Order: sequence, then structure tokens, then C-alpha cells
Amino acid sequence: MRIGDSDLDVARIGFGGNVLGWTADEATSHALLDAYAEAGGNFIDTADGYSHWASGNRGGESEAVIGSWLRARGHHDDLVIATKVSTKPDRKGLAPNNVRLAVDESLERLGVEAIDLYYAHFDDPGVPLAETVAVFEEIRAAGKIRHVGLSNYAPERIEEWMALAAEQGAAAPVALQPHYNLVRRGDVEGPGGRGEVAARHGLSLVPYFSLAAGFLAGKYRRDEAPTGDRAGMVADYLRPECFDVVDAVVEIAAAHGVEPASVALAWLRDRPGVVAPLASARSLAQLPAITAALDLALAPEEADRLTRLSDAIA
Repeated sequence: MRIGDSDLDVARIGFGGNVLGWTADEATSHALLDAYAEAGGNFIDTADGYSHWASGNRGGESEAVIGSWLRARGHHDDLVIATKVSTKPDRKGLAPNNVRLAVDESLERLGVEAIDLYYAHFDDPGVPLAETVAVFEEIRAAGKIRHVGLSNYAPERIEEWMALAAEQGAAAPVALQPHYNLVRRGDVEGPGGRGEVAARHGLSLVPYFSLAAGFLAGKYRRDEAPTGDRAGMVADYLRPECFDVVDAVVEIAAAHGVEPASVALAWLRDRPGVVAPLASARSLAQLPAITAALDLALAPEEADRLTRLSDAIA
């Protein structure tokens, strides 16, 4: 499926690279990427900041692992590689010179001549947006990136970026990466939300946290306190109406003979404006739940049931 009005044709589920070089070591990461590509996946998403939060890491680990995989594979013309700038500790923010340095470093780690899709990872209110738009166009015109994307931008800032791009004669962004899933929809689907703005400007949605930090994979139970490194990330979902959604996801998954994660991803994949939800796997055992969602077809009544239950979440 095409991203915006670009020439990027991607599989309907993207592989989230935040785990690469973190919870998945290099050998496991290569095996995961091999299996994802063999299943028909071609869209790999990362960021220069992944995974600086892990002990001993400085950021750039995920890009480096993808780069070593691409070199071992010998070609990458059948893949779409996306990365982002602004969160690597020594490359924070979107000041023009920082972006110039960061993109060169990402190109070196990835080992590619051009990055297919380059996101402004987080808005930087300390830098005039006109300067950020201009430097993204500068590196695009130089052939270092092919297309621009925005991640985590508020609707009004998306509008401002689009207006500045038109004013400067710069290429407009083609994708928006929002936090969006079955138990978090309001930021995207609400009136004046990111989805409405994206649709108005032809930006494709590439959601992250598509499985709500594993909550939609059925990892948590109503009567059990969550544990593990993602416990805090699911705290807001430990409500009856959210578990009602999970119960339906689990039931529908059983009817299709797939994992619950596959159903949650397929529902999101088919929402208006969405081109490819992102999902991560840190072991080969977890990957089939992602690849099954590439072509899993939910019955209309199943999708409607999930939507109705999700509607009840405040």
C-alpha cells in the first residue's frame, strides 16, 4: 500500500525496530528481520535514539543492527527503511545543524545511500519550525532522504508544517506516526484530531504502540497486577472496559486460529487512513502473531464488535 502520495509501497504491517540491539541481540535481530521479510514484510521502522535507555547503550544500536543485516543480505531495494531524528542523547532536538549531523550518522549506521522515510520524531518548540522544515528539505534535495514524515506532532503543528512547506516550496510530509490502538483512539479519531488533519493533507497513518505495550496481546488479566518492564505502560488500561476489548480480541483470535495480537493489528490496519501499524517482536516465537496480521481478514461483524467495545473507553 502506498504511503501518502509517495512512491513507497509497503506491507500492511511494519516491523518496529525499537527492540533491535536491545531485547533482541544482533543474531536474534537478524533472524527476526529475515523471517519478517520472508513472510512478505518490507517496511522496517527505527529511530536514531533506539535504544539509548538501555544500560550500556548510547542510541543508534537499532540502526546499526539493521545496517549489519542489510550488508549480510546483500541488497535492500525491496525494502522501505524509515528512521527518525531528535531523541539520541548527543543528537537531541531539531536544530538544523543537529539534523544535518544526525542524518549523516544514520546513513552510516544503516549503510544506505538514502533513507526512504525520515521522521521528525518529536516536535522541538525551541527551534523555529520554519528552520526545521527548511533543513528537512535541504537533506531531501541533497538525496540523503527520499520522503519526510512527522511523529507525535500536534494537529496545529502539523498544519503549520504543511503551510511552511508550501510557502518554502519544500516537499510536504507523506506520513504521520501517532500513538494509536484499540484502547487509545481519541487523539487520532476525535474531532480535530490527528487523523482528521492527516486526511486533509493526504498523510498516511503509521501507528506505533499498536498493541498497547502488549495489553492487546492478552498478556494481562483482570485479577492480576501487571509485572515486568512494561507494567507502568499499561497502567491506564487496567479498567473493565479495556479488558472487555481484550476478551473480544481473544475470542475472535480463537475463531481464526491466530494469536490475539494478530486480531488487534488487523483491526487497526483497516482503520481509515492507516497504511501500516507497527509492531515489534523480540523473539522468533512472537513473530507469527505479527506476520499473520499481514493478510488476516476480519469479518465486518467482528471489526464492528471491537469498535463498539472500544467506543466505551473514555
